[in-house]
This record gives sequence, structure tokens and C-alpha cells, in this order.
Amino acid sequence: MSAVLHQIQGRMGKLFVLLPPYLWMILFFLLPFGFVLKISFSEAIIASPPFAPLFEFDPDEGILNGIFRIFNYQYIFEDSLYLNAYLGSAKIATVSTIICLIIGYPFALAIARSPKSKQGFLLMALMLPFWTSLLIRVYAWIGILRQDGVLNNILLWVGVIDEPLILLQTTFATYVGVVYAYLPFMVLPLYATLEKQDLTLLEASRDLGASPIRSFFDITLPLSIPGVISGCMLVFIPVIGEFVIPTLLSGESTLMIGRVLWTEFFNNRDWPVASAVAIIMLLVLIIPIIIFQNQQAKQEG
Repeated sequence: MSAVLHQIQGRMGKLFVLLPPYLWMILFFLLPFGFVLKISFSEAIIASPPFAPLFEFDPDEGILNGIFRIFNYQYIFEDSLYLNAYLGSAKIATVSTIICLIIGYPFALAIARSPKSKQGFLLMALMLPFWTSLLIRVYAWIGILRQDGVLNNILLWVGVIDEPLILLQTTFATYVGVVYAYLPFMVLPLYATLEKQDLTLLEASRDLGASPIRSFFDITLPLSIPGVISGCMLVFIPVIGEFVIPTLLSGESTLMIGRVLWTEFFNNRDWPVASAVAIIMLLVLIIPIIIFQNQQAKQEG
């Protein structure tokens, strides 16, 4: 009898631990996803809300009829605007991720190899910009990149250029803003992986005559691959749907799927098409999300 009660208590305890995250997923992911999926099969109308009901009750026959319209998805695949937006978002996310990796890896390595007493201070300095709103930080870059801004004035004063460069409202400005905003997401997973590495492996490598560069490529870099994958996923996935940074820094010159979603939802009031765009974007992101989750599971193991 005591063994049965012990099993029941164990199951109840496990259920008590797992219930909050499952409820969180149901309330804040599955239900909104189901609502957006339902709208994507609807039709835009001039009403409030601006889409036709998916299910209609027939009072004569007493049955509930479902009307699923797939022309929203057909319209997306037929219009090159949406394909270009997806490709543009993927390109900007990929290039930004690579730049963050190139810049963030030395940062993470320097923090991980610094004395333990200084690592906390360096990490705080890295996270300090997050204490300020993203919107304020992006507006600060507008003052830096505009034609009469700080950067152009410095370049003119040094004599590098003869006339101000057009940096704002360009794709270059988007890359600058994205890399600036998401660099900590690359550095932190890399630091967590590099900080756990056994430094005696590097000492053994030096004793065997390997140069520091070869030790890095043979030991440090291969052992940090889990952190590289985690950092790349943490940057790539949110940048795909980024809206604020491209809108403020590049405007119409950069086409990304986040801006298309905004236009369809709020300007065109075409919620079904916008929902279909969001569903396709989510399906595209499922692959890197699965890779990220598998990598996280390996790290925890």
C-alpha cells in the first residue's frame, strides 16, 4: 500500500512541476496560433473584425458548416512581393548572424579567459544596454548615422571623406542596428560554453608543440560548437521577424517580412493574408527552432 501511495505522490509531484509550462504553452502559444490559423483560412471583409467567420450555422438543417478558403496561401505564392520579403528577411538574418558570430566570438573568448573576479563586471558591461529601451537605442543610431550625424562629422573632420555619406535609410543601417541589438544573444551562449572548457587541454597542446592558432582550431573551436549553434539560433530566429530596426533605420529601402505583416494588418486591413504570411513564416522557422531545442537538450545532458 505504501508503495502505491509513493507512486501516486511521485506522479502528482511530476504533474505539479510540468503543469505550469504546459499551461503557459497552451495559453500563450497554441491558442494564439490556432486563432491566427483560423483567420488565415478566412476572407477579408469590411467589418469589425475584418474577416468572415470560418464556421456558419445552417438553421434549416441544424448543422455547423466550416468554410475553409485556401486562396490566401495561393495569393502569397503567386505574388513575388512575399517571396522577396521572405528571402530578404532570410538574407539579413543570415548575414547579421555571421557578423554577430565574427564579432561575438572574440568577445566571449576574452571574457571566458579573463580572471574570475572580472568576468561578472565584463558580463554586466555587455548587458548594460539592455537596461535601456530598444526604441531609444535605435533612435540613438539615427543620430549617429544621419548625414549631419556623429559618424559623418568625425569622418569629415579626419579627412577620410569630402562629403557626408548616405548611411541612414539603407540596408547597411539595418545591419548596424541588428548586430548592435542582438550581439549579446550571441556572446552569452558562447561565453557559457567557453567558460566550461578544460584549460589543461590547451596546456597539453602547447606541451606537444602546437601553436596557439592550431590549439584554437583543434581544441577551442570544436568544443565550442554547441555555443556557436545556440548563439546563431538565438540571433537568426528573432531577426527573421524584426520590424522596429528596419523600419526606423532603413525605411522602404529594406523589405522584410515583419514590415509586410504590419502593412497587411494595419494599412491594408487584410488580416487573413497577414495571418497566412505569419503561418508560413512560423513553418519556415520550425527547422531552426528544432535544431536549437535539440542542441539545448544535448547541452543539458
